[in-house]
Amino acid sequence: MNILCIGGGPAGLYFALLMKKQNPAHQITVVERNRPYDTFGWGVVFSDQTLGNLVKADEETARSILQAFNHWDDIDTHFKGQVVTSGGHGFCGIGRKRLLNILQERCESLGVKLVFETDVIDDQTLAAQYNADLVIASDGLNSRVRTRYEATYQPDVDTRKCRFVWLGTKKLFSAFTFAFEETEFGWFQAHAYQYDGDTATFIVETPEEVWLKAGIDKMSQEEAIQFCERIFAKYLDGNALMANAAHLRGSVNWIKFPRIICKNWVHWNTIVDKQVPVVLMGDAAHTAHFSIGSGTKLALEDAIELTNSFAQLGHEGMAAVLAHYQLRRSIEVLKIQSAARNSMEWFENVARYTALEAPQFAYSMLTRSQRLSHENLRVRDASYVRSFERWIAEQAFSKAGLPIPPAAQTIPPMLTPYKLRDVVLKNRIVVSPMAQYSAVDGVAGDYHLVHLGSRAMGGAGLVFAEMTCVSADARITPACPGLYTEEQTIAWKRIVDFVHSNTDAKIAMQLGHAGAKGSTKVGWEGIDHPLNSDNWPLISASEQQYLPSVSQLARAATRADMDRVINDFVKATKATSHAGFDWLELHCAHGYLLSSFISPLTNQRQDEYGGTLENRCRFPLEVFSAIRAVWPESKPISVRISAHDWVEGGITPDDAVEIAKLFKAAGADLIDCSSGQVSKAEKPIFGRMFQTPFSDRIRNEAQIPTMAVGSIFEADHANSIIASGRADLCAVARPHLADPAWTLHEAAKLGVTEIGWPKQYLAGKFQLERNLERERQIAVASSGLTPQQIAAKLLEG
Repeated sequence: MNILCIGGGPAGLYFALLMKKQNPAHQITVVERNRPYDTFGWGVVFSDQTLGNLVKADEETARSILQAFNHWDDIDTHFKGQVVTSGGHGFCGIGRKRLLNILQERCESLGVKLVFETDVIDDQTLAAQYNADLVIASDGLNSRVRTRYEATYQPDVDTRKCRFVWLGTKKLFSAFTFAFEETEFGWFQAHAYQYDGDTATFIVETPEEVWLKAGIDKMSQEEAIQFCERIFAKYLDGNALMANAAHLRGSVNWIKFPRIICKNWVHWNTIVDKQVPVVLMGDAAHTAHFSIGSGTKLALEDAIELTNSFAQLGHEGMAAVLAHYQLRRSIEVLKIQSAARNSMEWFENVARYTALEAPQFAYSMLTRSQRLSHENLRVRDASYVRSFERWIAEQAFSKAGLPIPPAAQTIPPMLTPYKLRDVVLKNRIVVSPMAQYSAVDGVAGDYHLVHLGSRAMGGAGLVFAEMTCVSADARITPACPGLYTEEQTIAWKRIVDFVHSNTDAKIAMQLGHAGAKGSTKVGWEGIDHPLNSDNWPLISASEQQYLPSVSQLARAATRADMDRVINDFVKATKATSHAGFDWLELHCAHGYLLSSFISPLTNQRQDEYGGTLENRCRFPLEVFSAIRAVWPESKPISVRISAHDWVEGGITPDDAVEIAKLFKAAGADLIDCSSGQVSKAEKPIFGRMFQTPFSDRIRNEAQIPTMAVGSIFEADHANSIIASGRADLCAVARPHLADPAWTLHEAAKLGVTEIGWPKQYLAGKFQLERNLERERQIAVASSGLTPQQIAAKLLEG
C-alpha cells in the first residue's frame, strides 16, 4: 500500500514504523508541520503495563524508549502541610521531544519518508499527490481532517471547567507529585514528575473561576509564571518554572481541556477513481485527561491495534480491517475515557474534598478514577493500606465512642463502626430495602421474619424493611406491607424483637406512599401495570399516568389530601417507634408521592408547591418535619432521594445537592442516594457503583452523611467508597437476596472472621450498653429527684 500519515506525533510515527516493519514494501510517508526534531511540550508518562505493550509491538523501539525513561513507584500527595506517600505504582516519564526523536529515528532506519514543515491544508490533494491507498489522520487535538469530515466522524467535544498550563522546572522530584495549595482566590494544584536527568514537567491547574479571580487572563506569560512560582515556592526549592511556548503571548498557553470522542473513526473519499479511507488516530479520534497520563498511551495503542488488524484481517479487505480496528479500539478507549472523566472531574472539584483530612484526601485522590480500588492499592503498597486502614479505624471507633482496637488489629473500612445520633452500627454495610410483595392485608408475616432475620444474622450492620406504606391507598400493590393498623404494628414488632434478641444488627423502617405508582400488580404479574379489578384511587403532585395509556390516572393532590397524608405519616412513625425500630427512612425517591412533588417531570402545580425547587420540596419537607417531631430524638432519620431523573428537564445531580441541603436544614441525618424510576423515558447509564458519584457530591458539598447504593457487589467496592469519603454507608441489595450472609462471606475473603468489633472489645461494648440501660432505669425511677440527687445515685451504681 501507499500510506499517508498526516501529523508526525506519536500516533502517526508509531503506526508508520510498525506498518513498515510488517511489510517493507509499503510506501509510507509522514507529513508534519513542524521542523525536524522540533516539538512543543514537556514530559509524557507511561505505566509499566503500557511499556509491556510497546515491547511486544517493536522491541527495538521499546528498548530505546526504556533507556531514556525516568522510572518511579511512589506518588506523593501534599495537602494542608502533610505529605502522604503511596508506592508500587510503576510509572515512567520521558520527554516528549525525546520520544518523538526516537520514533523519527526508527522510522528513518526502516525507510519511512518523513516530510517536515508542511502544513496540510487539503488532505485530498495530498492523498492524490502520494497516490494514497490509506490516509491516517493523526493531526492532533485540533484536527483539520476531523473538522472537515465531522458529518461522518460525528465528534462530541466537551470543553471542561479548569484552566491549566504545561510548564517545566529543573527541580527534580523523586516521586510523582501532586501538590494542592489554597490561595485567596481558591485552590490551585500541580502535577509534577521528573522525565529526564535534569528536568521535570510541572502542570498547574485551577477552575476557570479561580483563574479569572486571580487575574491570570490579564497577565503576560512571564507574570503568570511568576505567580505560579509564588504559589508553589515550597516545592520548587528556589528553582524557576519554565515555558517552552515562547510564540504564545499572554495567557493563551492556559487552556481548557477538550474531551473528544468520535462516533465513527473512518471516512471514505474518492481519490483519482479509487476509494481511499481516512482513519482517525490518537488525539484526532479521542482525548483522555492528562491527570491519568493516557493520551500518548492511547495514541500508541491505536497504532498497535490498526497494525494488528491488518495482520489478522488484511486478506478480507480494507473495510473489514478498519471495522475491526474501530470496534476494538472504541471499546478500549471508552474504558480509559470513563476513568479519565472521573479523574478529571475530581480535579475540577478539588474544593469539594478539602474538608477531608490529609490521609483521606490523598486516598480519595488516588482512587478518583475508580480504576484503582482498595485491593489494587493493597497489592501495590500493603504497608500504605495497612497504615491508612488503621487511621480510618481510629477515626471510626473514636467517633462511635468505642475503645480503639490494638494496632495489630486489621479492620477493613467497611467493617468499622458508625454512629448517627445515639445509634451505633457495628459496620457500614446495609441491607437495602427491597420490595418482596409478600404481605397479606399489609401485615408482615413469617416470610418477612425469615427474610429480614436471616439477613440480620448475615453480618450487616443495618437491615432495612422494604418500603412500608402509611395507608391502604398508599400501597404499591395489595401485597405490600403497611403500618396503619395495630395488627401490622404487632407483626413488625415481632420481627424487630427477633433481630434485637438474636443479632447485633440494627433494623430500619422505610416509610413511603406510592402515589401515581400505586394500585398495581405484584412484580411478577406485570410490574407497574394496574390491577385487573378493585383498584383504589391515586393521588400525585399533578395529574399523571406513570405508564402512559396504561396506568390508572392519578389526580392532583388537594390541600386536604396533603393534610391526610401528613397525618398518615405521623401515625406510621409513631407505630414504627412502638415496634422498636432503630432507624427511620422517609422515601422521597423513585416517582412515589413525595418524589412526584420534587421532580419537575411530575410536578406542574401552579400553587406554592410547584415551580422552584424550594417550592417543589415544600410538601416533602412538611412531611419530614412532622415525623421528626414524633420520632425519638436519639434515633436518626434518613431520606431517600432520586439524585438524577436521567431525563432531560428532570432532577440533576446539581439539584440533588440542593435537595440534600434543604433536608439537612430540616433535621435529616443522612441522605440515601438513589436515582431514576421517576419517568419511563429515563435513560440511565449503568455500571459498577454507578450511583456512588451522587453520594460523593452530596456528602462532600452539602456536608451531610450519605448512603451509597447501586451495583455495589464486592467488599472492594464498599471499602473503596467508605475509605475515600464518598459515602458513610453502603447499601447492598441484590447480592443480599442471593446470599443473606453476604457480609460475613465478603469479610471472610478479607481474612476477617469476627466482623464488626473485634471479639476482645465486645465485652466492653456490652458493658457500655448495660451501663446506659442502668442509667436510664435509675433516671426513670428517680424522676422526682433533683439532678444532683440523680447524679449521686449514679455514682453509687
